[in-house]
Amino acid sequence: MNRVILIVLDSVGIGELPDAAEYGDSGSNTVGNIVKVCGKLDIPNLSRLGMGKIEGIDYIFVPQKIEGCYGRMAEVSKGKDTITGHWEIAGLQLEYPFPTYPQGFSEEILDKFQKLTGRGVLANCAASGTEIIKEYGEEHMKTGKLIVYTSADSVFQIAAHEEIVSIEELYRICQIARDMLQGRDMVGRVIARPFIGQPDSFSRTANRRDFAAEPTSNTILDKIKQKGLDVIAVGKIEDIFSKKGITEAKHTKNNMDGVDVTLKYMDKGNPGIIFTNLVDFDMVFGHRNNPEGYKQAIEEFDRRLLEIISKMREDDLLIITADHGCDPTTASTDHSREYVPLLLYGQGIKREINLGTRKTFCDIASTIADIFEIDNTFPGESFKDDIL
Repeated sequence: MNRVILIVLDSVGIGELPDAAEYGDSGSNTVGNIVKVCGKLDIPNLSRLGMGKIEGIDYIFVPQKIEGCYGRMAEVSKGKDTITGHWEIAGLQLEYPFPTYPQGFSEEILDKFQKLTGRGVLANCAASGTEIIKEYGEEHMKTGKLIVYTSADSVFQIAAHEEIVSIEELYRICQIARDMLQGRDMVGRVIARPFIGQPDSFSRTANRRDFAAEPTSNTILDKIKQKGLDVIAVGKIEDIFSKKGITEAKHTKNNMDGVDVTLKYMDKGNPGIIFTNLVDFDMVFGHRNNPEGYKQAIEEFDRRLLEIISKMREDDLLIITADHGCDPTTASTDHSREYVPLLLYGQGIKREINLGTRKTFCDIASTIADIFEIDNTFPGESFKDDIL
C-alpha cells in the first residue's frame, strides 16, 4: 500500500456504546434511528463494502457480493466530541475529558477574554448555534459585543456578523481565546461562527474555523510526515490537529465540496494519507435534529462514493469511519456516545472480511503504521494481517 484515503463521516454513529448511559445517550443510534423514522436507506455502494453486515446492523440491505472489509469500533477515550474521536483515530487516547461548561463560562474567564479582545460579551450559555444568533444577533449588530456560547461539548464558540466583525478579526479573536484557555480551562476547541443577514433572517456561513487544542503527543500523522510522506488534510482536519503532522490542507464548504477536494488530491497520486472530514452530517443535520436531511446526506455521499472508488489506484486503501454519533431523532441536539462503522476497500485487500468489534479507534492508527512500516507504538491492534 502506498496511500491511505481516510474519510470520517462526522457523527455517523451506529448504536449506543455500553457506557452510553453515563453520557445521557441511552437508546441513541444515529443511523438505525434515522431508518426507523425515515425508512430504508438507499446506499448500494456502502452496502457493497459491507455496511449491512456490521454487528448490530439489521436494517441495511446486504447484497450477495461484498467487496470490502467491515466492522465497528468502540471509543476508549473519555468524551464524545470531534477532537476526542479524531485524535483516537490517529492513535491518541485521552484519559480525561476536556472540560465542559453547561452553565456557561465563569466570570473570571469572560473578564479576561473581554480585557484581551476589547469587546463585550453576550449570551454565555449552552445553546444551539442557529437559535443563539436569532436571540442575540440584532443586539450584537447594534453593540458589537460578541456572542459567546457553548454546548455539551468542550467548546468556546464565538458568533459574529461578518459585516460587524470581519472574518480576519474574528479569527484573531478566536486565537486570543485559544491562547487564553489553557490548563484547567483547556477546552477542546474554540470555534469561529460567522453569520450574515438581517434580524429574522440570519444564516451561518461556510467561514467557520476551529481552533483546537494541540495533540498532547505524536499521532500517526506526525509519523507519516516524519517519514517524508504527505499528510493531506481535507475539511476541518487541519483545525482538529492544530496543524500538527499536516503537510498540506484545504478547508471545504460542505460535504460535496469535501468529496470534490478529495477526488482532486487523489488525482495527484501523493504517497501518504488523504485525511478527509465530511462535517454536514453533524453540523447541518445532527445538531439540528433533522433526520430526513441526514438520511439524504448519507445517500448523497453514497452516490459520490462510486467516484472515489473508481479513482483508486492498485496501491490505495480506502477507510471510511466516523468520530461519534449525533442522533437527530432524540430530544438532545448534542453528540451521542456510539459505535462507529469501519469500512475498507482496496484492489489489493481481501473481500468480505469481518473485522468484528474493535476495542478502540486507535486500531486505525496501528494499521496505518504497519502498512507504512512505521514503528507502531499506538495503543491499538493492527488489522493489517486480516485484510492483506
